Amino acid sequence: MSIWATEKVIKWSLRFCSSRFLWQQRGLQVTTADNKSFLTLQQFAHILGSRQSQKSIHRSLVSAVRFFSQDRNYSDELEDRKHLSSKLSLPAEMQFDEVASEQKPKRSPFTDYLQLCDSPSDVLDLTCKYSLTGHQVSNCLTKMWSSMKKMSDDKRPYELQLMFEHQAFDKLLQKALNSVNRMRNDDIAYSLLSMVNLGVPQHSRVVQTFLRACQEKLNSFDEKGLSILASCLEHMEESANVNALKEGVRLVFEAQLPGIQKVMTLQTVMRILGKDASKELKWKLEQKALLMADQFSLPNAQHMIYTMAKIGFYSKPLMQVCSKKITENLHGIPFNRLYDVLLSCKELLYRDVDMLTGISEYTAFTLDIWTNKQLSLLLSVFEDLLFCPDALMEAYAGKMIANPDALTLEDLLCVLRVYSSLNYDLRDRRQQFLDCLSDALVSYLPKMSGFDLLKAVYGLCVMGHFPAALLEQLLQSSTVEQLLATKFPKEQEMMFRTIDACLRFDRPHLPQSLTVPTSLLGTFTPNHQTVNPWLSLWLQKVLGDQADTRLQETVLVENIYIIDGLITKRVPNRSSVTELSPAESSQRIAVIYAPSSGFCYGTSKPRGRFAVKIRHLKTLGYTPVPVTEKDLQSESEEERTENLRGRIFPDHTT
Repeated sequence: MSIWATEKVIKWSLRFCSSRFLWQQRGLQVTTADNKSFLTLQQFAHILGSRQSQKSIHRSLVSAVRFFSQDRNYSDELEDRKHLSSKLSLPAEMQFDEVASEQKPKRSPFTDYLQLCDSPSDVLDLTCKYSLTGHQVSNCLTKMWSSMKKMSDDKRPYELQLMFEHQAFDKLLQKALNSVNRMRNDDIAYSLLSMVNLGVPQHSRVVQTFLRACQEKLNSFDEKGLSILASCLEHMEESANVNALKEGVRLVFEAQLPGIQKVMTLQTVMRILGKDASKELKWKLEQKALLMADQFSLPNAQHMIYTMAKIGFYSKPLMQVCSKKITENLHGIPFNRLYDVLLSCKELLYRDVDMLTGISEYTAFTLDIWTNKQLSLLLSVFEDLLFCPDALMEAYAGKMIANPDALTLEDLLCVLRVYSSLNYDLRDRRQQFLDCLSDALVSYLPKMSGFDLLKAVYGLCVMGHFPAALLEQLLQSSTVEQLLATKFPKEQEMMFRTIDACLRFDRPHLPQSLTVPTSLLGTFTPNHQTVNPWLSLWLQKVLGDQADTRLQETVLVENIYIIDGLITKRVPNRSSVTELSPAESSQRIAVIYAPSSGFCYGTSKPRGRFAVKIRHLKTLGYTPVPVTEKDLQSESEEERTENLRGRIFPDHTT
């Protein structure tokens, strides 16, 4: 190649590759826009005229072109120029090798700058300085969404407004629109996911174009791309393109199910397919998940429970695998994920005693790292699960006794609801706990609404505690009128009936006699009119031909409590039965058919209103005998009869 031809090639290459420099020829001098001399063509001619192979000449030319095609700051470029000029003074046989070796292709500084961006606006500012490829457009959109996720709830709306008002935002979306056909599948999926999460209107041209591009390339999407796409579609509004793509993803996923290798992808498949899938397909999903169970990490186990709750897909073997993994690694789970696990268990009606006990003990052990709000939320979800977290409730009671003023009214009402619902016995600290709780509630009395006051008094009455200040305020005419003025739901009537029963049967010592107005009690309707047929059958078998017993079914006591089977048994060794009252001359056994929800899970301890019913029946002189459905279904007929006989007549079992 001649010197003249080489000069022409270099001049053309430099002009073509750099948009930031205005190259012009002044004699044999090539200069920048600020007239800073960089390199004369005579120097290039001297180098190219040396004894080098054509391959070396080409390599040097490519290196030079690559150098100038980089978008750099002027100070960085000046240093590189000085460094390159020093290389040109080396012996001819060394110049080309060193220059070529030090000018290997480098990663664009754009990637490094992008990682430093802390907000969508920072990313948009950066896009103004570069001509972006399709891959870089996707990276920008992904970075904008990831930075937005890290912001607080208060800051996020402001940053979103800045993003939408930024002059480069529309340009970036236009660039994405023009680049979609040249993007890789993963970039298309990530871009679509980011745009939807950032709030780009789903009916907009750019989003709809990306949806159509996904449809066209769907068969070529790999496992990762399909997973990203499915996560995006999960949160999109229904439309023709979205529905068509969802159906396509379902079909592709179903076909690829046997070959899925990643747990996260399988969970995405379950979210896409599980809700509307057939029983056969759900069974396949379950079997695939169990085959991959040994791969489950702690996050996998958590997400699997979330996924099953989301799609309403209950698998006891799978839940057992996940709950065991979580129980073994409780110390590594932050509050939000722990709380979500419990909420998911509630949705699935799944209760693993080991896991729930482990969470209770772990939370009690680390009580000081949790806020009162977090502890209230955990207690609330435990109550929803009907599980009594003994360790946590014991520890939290001590914390509340030490500083009752630290709790808000909302926290106090939550604590009161949980402790009364689960019928937790604090033993020697019971009175101290109830006094602290009622005193804290009294301090909020001026701010309480009528309904909050009703909830507070109801919870305390369920626990057998009757603070006069709260009761008097609730039963004042002004509060009663306020409550009567509202639409009175059945729940409020039930609470007033319980309060009325507690005042009548527990007979608390109050400064003045208090009664609940009949206008607040509503009309009482028994929950059921007939006895459970199985219970009736077994009661008749237990009693047999015993002459000293009498059975009555469906007995209403004090116009509030129903006894399924009332067994009246004469008390022996009474010489003058006629002179004694019925309560003294006979033993009254109240057999009550109780649903499983009437007990704390995994125990025989009554809870909530059922515990109040047991307490009041004892006060009225009855011997309560709760019977559950499980008792009536235990093993053989003979064993059921003997079990029931032992419960009713414990002193006469053979």
